[in-house]
Amino acid sequence: MSEVKLPPEVLMLKKYAKSIIVGIIIAIGLFSTIYTVGPEEVGVVTRFGKFDRVVTSGLNFKAPFGVESVDKVPVERQLKQEFGFRTTESSVRSSYTKRGFEDESIMLTGDLNLADVEWVIQYRIVDPYLYLFRVRNADKTLRDMSESVVRKVVGDRTVNEVLTVGRMEVALVVEGLLQELCNEYENGIKIDQVVLQDVNPPEQVKPSFNAVNEAQQQRETLINQGQAEFNRVIPRARGEAQQTVQQAEAYALNRVNFALGETNRFNALYDEFIKAPEVTRTRIYLETMARIMPKVGNKVIVDEKGNNVLPLLQMQTENTPRGGTNR
Repeated sequence: MSEVKLPPEVLMLKKYAKSIIVGIIIAIGLFSTIYTVGPEEVGVVTRFGKFDRVVTSGLNFKAPFGVESVDKVPVERQLKQEFGFRTTESSVRSSYTKRGFEDESIMLTGDLNLADVEWVIQYRIVDPYLYLFRVRNADKTLRDMSESVVRKVVGDRTVNEVLTVGRMEVALVVEGLLQELCNEYENGIKIDQVVLQDVNPPEQVKPSFNAVNEAQQQRETLINQGQAEFNRVIPRARGEAQQTVQQAEAYALNRVNFALGETNRFNALYDEFIKAPEVTRTRIYLETMARIMPKVGNKVIVDEKGNNVLPLLQMQTENTPRGGTNR
């Protein structure tokens, strides 16, 4: 049987095959040994699946051929989870889509109404060991916890609170409860902020809900206008009434004081009259005539027993009309 001769190329390849295999193994070992950790990350190194160490950013080395593996965890980056929508493009004007995620955001409120609540969870990974090894799939667990907490908090409030004045309170309560659950689960996550992105009634009832809101706003406007008119008219009427009462009281006090003064004057005059009736009567007569006579025009004094008339021309006043005669 004759011996088969191999081509020279095959003989050369066979001669250096061991060296080539060794070189390939060495290259694979080098590539599997050197790795780089980003500036916002840390590397968690496991040896045969067991935690070994944590390395910082930069160029690092590990045991090759799967003896050690590295999981890179972004501990310096703020992460977020979106519920009820997804960001399709992040730029100066970001775009969003809600299609396919309605089930995440439709929830029942405390007064048995439906609300479409879209929210965002912003968080950081503060402990990479707990994040990787304490909870299986920590991101999925955080999403489930977030949805459960939001539904619980919204279910304790009315739809008007969730849609209007209670939005900030809902976000704060959700943030606190979610952080408590993260601490209890020891998942190595810190909640930075919970943002209610958009809260609306479901699309099917939005026109009716808007009509109700407009009616409520109109009612509030009318109430405010009525209250403003009340505040303008009532205090003024009360002031005028108080002024009238005070004027009446002042008038009554003045009349009473005047009457008391007249009474005191009459009593004093009467006391003097009792002491000297004739003198007092004469004085009163003279005082009365002194007040009356200047107002009289032409004056004629007649003796009751005499027949002659004696005119007193010097007692005439300029204001006496001509031809006027008084007795």
